Amino acid sequence: MRIALPLLKMWNLQTILAILGTLCLTSISGYKNGKVEKSCESMMPEHHSQPNTTGSPYTLTVNARKFSPGDNIRVTLSGSERFEGFLIQARDATNPDGPAIGSFTLVDPEISQRLTCNSIEGSAVSHTSNAKKTEIQVIWKAPFNAPPTVQFLATVLAHYKIFWLKLPGPIISQGDVTPAPSQSTTVMSTNSASTSILSQPFTSEGCGVSKSCLIDPVSCNPSVDTNCFFLSYSTMDQTVSFELSGPAQGYVSFALSKDKWMGDDDTYLCINDEGRVSVEAAHTTGRTYPEVSSKSVLTDIGWRVSDGVIQCKFSRSIYTPQDPVRFSLNNSYYLFVAHGTAEYGMIHRHTRQPLISSHNQIITGPSEILTGSRSPLLMKYHGALMLIAWMLAGSTGKLMAAYFKPDWPEQTLFGEKIWFQVHRMLMSLTVLLTAVGFVFPFVYRGKWSTRAGAHPYLGCTVVILTFCQPLMAAFRPGPDSSRRWIFNWLHWGVGNAAEIIAVVSMFYGIRQQSLLLPYPWTTGALSAFVVWTIVLKLVLKLLKHDVIRKGSGKEDELPVLSDISEDVTWDTKFRVAVLAVFVLGNSAFCISLLASIGDI
Repeated sequence: MRIALPLLKMWNLQTILAILGTLCLTSISGYKNGKVEKSCESMMPEHHSQPNTTGSPYTLTVNARKFSPGDNIRVTLSGSERFEGFLIQARDATNPDGPAIGSFTLVDPEISQRLTCNSIEGSAVSHTSNAKKTEIQVIWKAPFNAPPTVQFLATVLAHYKIFWLKLPGPIISQGDVTPAPSQSTTVMSTNSASTSILSQPFTSEGCGVSKSCLIDPVSCNPSVDTNCFFLSYSTMDQTVSFELSGPAQGYVSFALSKDKWMGDDDTYLCINDEGRVSVEAAHTTGRTYPEVSSKSVLTDIGWRVSDGVIQCKFSRSIYTPQDPVRFSLNNSYYLFVAHGTAEYGMIHRHTRQPLISSHNQIITGPSEILTGSRSPLLMKYHGALMLIAWMLAGSTGKLMAAYFKPDWPEQTLFGEKIWFQVHRMLMSLTVLLTAVGFVFPFVYRGKWSTRAGAHPYLGCTVVILTFCQPLMAAFRPGPDSSRRWIFNWLHWGVGNAAEIIAVVSMFYGIRQQSLLLPYPWTTGALSAFVVWTIVLKLVLKLLKHDVIRKGSGKEDELPVLSDISEDVTWDTKFRVAVLAVFVLGNSAFCISLLASIGDI
């Protein structure tokens, strides 16, 4: 019984997790598989966009204009263009915003399915996948309590962001009832601003003179550089004109923010949807998907897509009382520029840290050229301290303890052997740099990062192992103790584990969004550092085991060490030479990575 109870609890937990997982998967894939019961009442897709108000290429037809309760009516949805999704209902013709009535029977279950709306099973029909189709047929059965006149309505999706809401279909009537004129259905308006295709790319000419600009890389020109991210704005009377350009597969966007954190921002999106760009105003709350505005606040819209670069322009008034979530442009804000992928006009989370202006600026203020960075200063400090700690201090300190104990047996430094003092100094520096660098990400984010992958877990492991070393050293037994070998193995094992995990963590760290270093050369530089370290340690290991020995030449065969005292052995001279090369090489690798941190 004692065994069965924990098993039962474990089974219940697994069941709950499975149910939750199923619910999550359902919510994620709900639109493509047509499970759209949430839209039963409004027939409005939850696609963060507004319906198309232009002429629809789709029509609803029926095979009869009269019906009696219990009759079957064939309903056909067809069009001159293919569509991916649909939702069909029958409603009281005198109240088209009322509940669905009657029930449907499927003609082709592979492409259509019945939904339960208004607690009536089969009272609506939707798609089963986003496969493109040109026609769908279903059978509607008239209920015994049917109203005198019935109208069929359909919401049709050409694809994700292009759809028509509640397209009115035929009105059918019972017996001798004369069909009443169809009532207008509720359709939300969309942005009616005129849109044009730009004939020329934007240019950085005039930046700082007639317009303010945020450019990345610095001094690039979007008219000739396809890797240039560019945002400009200029004021004329009570209107501000914006230009946005950047290389992206799906979208480029910018936001006005009151601080350097995402959330509660005035956002503008330029989304490439199969060669056409939609320009939209939106608002973000926290890190949720931007909520697209239904108000028409943008004018003079233009766009261009060429060589993988998305460009768009628009104007908006300094004040927009009709859309209160828009920020007043007479105030100062930080500027965010982001980009990423999109599917069917639906943007995905950006895979790279946004470009953030170094300071806030009044949008309608004097023209200037702004600078920005994709990495917060605290995260740059974090990366720099960790690189110095483990590429220079830690690696050199371990080398001293592993291979230099036999050298300078008579000389001391502050009362201790030279190797030990150098080792202790460098490893203490490693502990200090690691501890300070470890704190910076938590100060920056204020919490644990859930999107950083394995890097924070590896980092925490390194910090724990690093602090174990001085604690073990403080309580180590004497050199002649019978338990000294336990300390020696633990000290060696924990030190090597910390170094290996630190290097793995660095590989993950240079690919983090908040410190995304240039790829692939920084990965190559870090890989070269690893190979370089292994090769030189192997050389010292071979020397330690007498595999490498002095030849028959003179004692001063190493001219670079000719100034070292003659009583120093050849082995010591060789090890010092390898140490010098080791430190110089590691310094070069470290400096190259530090320089790349400074550039982002």
